[in-house]
Amino acid sequence: MLLSALSSALSLFGFATSPPSQDLFQPHVANTPQPLTFQLRHLHGVMDDSKIIFHDVPKEFSAASTHSVTTRRTTVPRPKLQADFHRARRRGRTEGVLETLDWEEDEIVAPDATNRETLLELAKMTNNAYLEPGDDGWYNLTDNWNKSSPFGWEPDADGFRGHIFVSADESTVVLSIKGTSAGVLGGGGPTVRKDKLNDNLLFSCCCARVDWSWTTVCDCYGGGWKCDQDCLEQSLVEESLFYTIGTNLYNNVTYLYPNANIWLVGHSLGGALAGLLGVTFGVPVVAFEAPGEKMASRRLHLPSPPSTMHITHVYHTADVIAMGACNGVLSSCAIAGYAMESRCHLGVSSVYDTMTKLNWSSDIRTHRIGVVIDQLLSKDWEEGVPVPKAEPEDDCVVSCANSLQSLANVAPLTSDDPV
Repeated sequence: MLLSALSSALSLFGFATSPPSQDLFQPHVANTPQPLTFQLRHLHGVMDDSKIIFHDVPKEFSAASTHSVTTRRTTVPRPKLQADFHRARRRGRTEGVLETLDWEEDEIVAPDATNRETLLELAKMTNNAYLEPGDDGWYNLTDNWNKSSPFGWEPDADGFRGHIFVSADESTVVLSIKGTSAGVLGGGGPTVRKDKLNDNLLFSCCCARVDWSWTTVCDCYGGGWKCDQDCLEQSLVEESLFYTIGTNLYNNVTYLYPNANIWLVGHSLGGALAGLLGVTFGVPVVAFEAPGEKMASRRLHLPSPPSTMHITHVYHTADVIAMGACNGVLSSCAIAGYAMESRCHLGVSSVYDTMTKLNWSSDIRTHRIGVVIDQLLSKDWEEGVPVPKAEPEDDCVVSCANSLQSLANVAPLTSDDPV
């Protein structure tokens, strides 16, 4: 009752929209990590004016949507103060100053990303972020996740969407972020326009300028295959864009659940956003079939923590989007109006080599989260190997040289420029 009243009061005033001046909670850490049970408790979303709204899930749906997840102890790097993190971001963007931050190593309970059943449950949570409880395609969860709430599902909410799953003891909250809804990527609906805008801003070399026939999504292309880097970075921090909305959403969740650990999960665009927020707040992330977010992280001037091992990407080699291969004028993505030109991921990646082992062909249709759930995580990858080992992409180097021969205000891109 109290939680529902608090949620209603917060939504009435649009929730807090700036990071708290200091950390408001200490994460709950069990002496011995135990499996956690989660249920869908809330839906989350964003209105046209960028106000974040929450909607409580009816008990009959919440009870039918439970997930059991195994856990492990881990340490994550977090900035001592969020205010310092965001100040460093602003100074990096506006003054070109690389500020050194103080980081703390916090011990927390995190999902065991080496456990196939855990990844399967988290993948189901990401799938359900595209749906409302009871829709066709909804995956019911095990009894370990006590409550869940969707966000962004009101009739006039057309952007950032997802669900919030809460463990039975309220020690852990999983924020599941919806990815791109589009015909070519699976689905559709009212969020398509804003999904595409964020995809093309975050993952293209310059405002989705693929060739002369494209209408760019920002005004940073200067002709002659040049792009204004300052303009490009500014275009990523508008209040209506998903990274900014995600930081506000995270802060609001910590107000609702001040003593809980927060985990982030997502698919595709949602997974990349989860990775960016994982760097920002120092929380565990599991992302499925996400495009590389390292380029966006640098353009957002996110201060680099000592380690990003708390971010785990799971994808397979036939997915052209996760592999960074869905680019060029004749690619499936370009035909649908998406310029997916980034490749490198933050953290560690558990990569299923489906093209070699299963003889899959490179195909955008394998990008769907349902493929991961039904064909990869439904059984162990190999005998004695439940999931591929997660490793950092240390050798991932990509170039925007094919798209932009030089950038204004920065040195020309070469084949050695990591993105």
